[in-house]
Amino acid sequence: MAKAPSSEPTDARILEFAAEHIRRHGMERTTVVAIAREAAMSHGNVYRYFPSKEALVDAVTDQWLKPIESGLRDICDGPDPAFDKLERILSAVQRAYRNKLEADPKIFELFIEASVQGRGVARKHRLKLQAEVRSVLEDGMASGAFPAHDIRRALALVFDIAHRFINPPAIRADGDVARPQIEGRFERVLRALRRTLGSGVL
Repeated sequence: MAKAPSSEPTDARILEFAAEHIRRHGMERTTVVAIAREAAMSHGNVYRYFPSKEALVDAVTDQWLKPIESGLRDICDGPDPAFDKLERILSAVQRAYRNKLEADPKIFELFIEASVQGRGVARKHRLKLQAEVRSVLEDGMASGAFPAHDIRRALALVFDIAHRFINPPAIRADGDVARPQIEGRFERVLRALRRTLGSGVL
């Protein structure tokens, strides 16, 4: 059935159809030909915008990650004390991932696959997250809030301690755990992180 004309950019329309197709049929039954058919265009036209199925799928993933990254930048640029910023960044990521897992599991699964395979969309997102965390740590060190001397060790500490709550496969592994339990565990982790960063041992 032909789709009504739309003023939406073609690449955005393709992503919309791709995401809906994946939600209904899963990745196993998703092909560029099927997506093109639903978008009422040739698969050759889809390839003009996305050179492969993997590129198209990664663009679907990137589309929902961008607002998260924008939110992290806003937190980092805000006036809060360093540890409050760090806590808000980690909490924002944890909530966004968990919300996506619960509300849109097949699209979240694309992110897990990209993370496990080390694909560009997942690496880029992680680098942006690391950059925001690093910026907060550097500000905290400069202000004396974090009496640490080694930024690399401090950065590694944050991601090691918070790993289970901000790592996509770990988020899925804890998908059956009630949110209040997860949030309680995460609060304890954040308290431990605050103590360690404030101790000056790094």
